[in-house]
Amino acid sequence: MKTSVAVVAQKIAARLAGDGSVEVESVSSIESAKPGDLVFAEDEAALVRALDSGGTAVIAGESAAANHAPKPLLIARFPKLAFARAARLLCPQRSFEPGIHSSAVIEDSARLGRHVAVEPGAVVGEKVVIGDRTRIGAGSVIGAEARIGSDCNITPNVTIYPGVRLGNRVIVHSGAVLGSDGFGYVRDPATGHYEKFPQIGGLEIGDDVEIGANTTVDRGALDLTSIGRGTKLDNLVHVGHNVRIGEDVVIAAQTGFSGSITVENGAVIGGQVGIGDHARIEQGVVLGSQCGVLPKKVVRGPGVVFWGTPARPLRQYLKELAVLARLGKKSGA
Repeated sequence: MKTSVAVVAQKIAARLAGDGSVEVESVSSIESAKPGDLVFAEDEAALVRALDSGGTAVIAGESAAANHAPKPLLIARFPKLAFARAARLLCPQRSFEPGIHSSAVIEDSARLGRHVAVEPGAVVGEKVVIGDRTRIGAGSVIGAEARIGSDCNITPNVTIYPGVRLGNRVIVHSGAVLGSDGFGYVRDPATGHYEKFPQIGGLEIGDDVEIGANTTVDRGALDLTSIGRGTKLDNLVHVGHNVRIGEDVVIAAQTGFSGSITVENGAVIGGQVGIGDHARIEQGVVLGSQCGVLPKKVVRGPGVVFWGTPARPLRQYLKELAVLARLGKKSGA
């Protein structure tokens, strides 16, 4: 959709330098930009390349304001964030058509809001409640008494177990399973056999959460598993029972949470991180890729980057690596 850069600047709260009547219609990387594209530059080196690219206009940082650029500049404090907002304006996600496909199975007791889409082969169970403008993708199964808010996008082949609750504007990608039983067993010392511990708790997911493909989130054992507003889970993440994840947490792929973990607001968790049961990750902590957090460990320090197994502050981890390297050289000599 063609839009003048003046309108884009106004919508994303950027300051315009240059001809505001120039039109853009899409976004692009600097390398593949063509006429009509909007690109962004986070530093001076990228700005030089952006101005030399085929793109029509550039989102850049505040230091770019002094440049007499050959292209319109949209000046923003955080160029990448401004670019993301511009992308939503210029390249809106494909919408879905409301309506219920003839092959969908919907129980009579289910309550669907206005302009809901239920696609081919989807199943909506007894007493399910679905909010306005929500999509239930093809082949997805919504268990009895689940509640899904408004403006959600449940993509094809998602399984939502009975009783699970989702807030508004939640996105769940294909293959995700929400509300399955946790891994809870009790061993009988007399026989050595394992008996299943009750998995009868709930799962609540807040507004604006996004859950990646093939991610699994277990229901609580006796209490609740919860994911707070604005949290984003990558593909192939596993969240065990009774885990409580706060708001605006980001979790990268192949991370695993044992049972009864607490993750506070604003934490950042890298890929392939493993966290033991009853651990606590405090507000603003950053766990680097392949960190290992021991059971019952409390990890604290807003903005501090942790690395290694057991997880410790990155500076300490690097010092220990240097010591090991020196010892290795001595033993090799």
